[in-house]
Amino acid sequence: MIFPVPRRARGVAARVAAAHSLHPPVAMAVTTLPPALAALCAALGELPGIGPRSAERIALFLAQAPPETGRRLAQAIVAARERVQVCRNCGALTETQPCGICADARRDPTCLCVVERPVDVLFLERAGSFRGRYHVLGGKLSPLSGVEPEDLRLAELEARLAREPVREVILALASDVEGDATCHYLAQRLGGRAVTLTRLAHGLPAGTALDLADEVTLHRALAGRQPLTP
Repeated sequence: MIFPVPRRARGVAARVAAAHSLHPPVAMAVTTLPPALAALCAALGELPGIGPRSAERIALFLAQAPPETGRRLAQAIVAARERVQVCRNCGALTETQPCGICADARRDPTCLCVVERPVDVLFLERAGSFRGRYHVLGGKLSPLSGVEPEDLRLAELEARLAREPVREVILALASDVEGDATCHYLAQRLGGRAVTLTRLAHGLPAGTALDLADEVTLHRALAGRQPLTP
């Protein structure tokens, strides 16, 4: 059964149709970033730890900040890229040759700490407990990723051991599979030299309870236990 539409309703429908014919509804606008801001977001998104939302917030901030803010940031980026280089002796980041650590006569030349990346030097220096010198390998052995011994700064390490009075080499590498393999390889390659090879202790971090540690960490903590003196 079809019910008839009341005359009043037909009149309202006619007026609405007429209004739509004169003023058609506007489609929902899609907001997009200007091309320059989109390019800035894409560039910021390539930085480590910066996701799409963070990149967009930073880009919008820079676009609305005073021109001096963006200019100072751009100048600082260019200056850092042009001035910062790798120390030819140890491989750390520096603006001078050699770096400040290698040139510091107060550092202990008999103790050499081997690290994976230049940033690891910064982390150890912030701890403030090591007063020797460093050597950056530039990576870890990883055959699956194509990183072989010749890809690391091993020849430079052997040259330093030949010309510097190093008595202890500390292997400060990560405790993962690649780090363990690299330490094992270095122990074999440097085993015939008159130096003592040591590795950073691995165990429970400070302030960590036993129930928060995994089996590997507990095993290494037990294996690397130290005597307790009264």
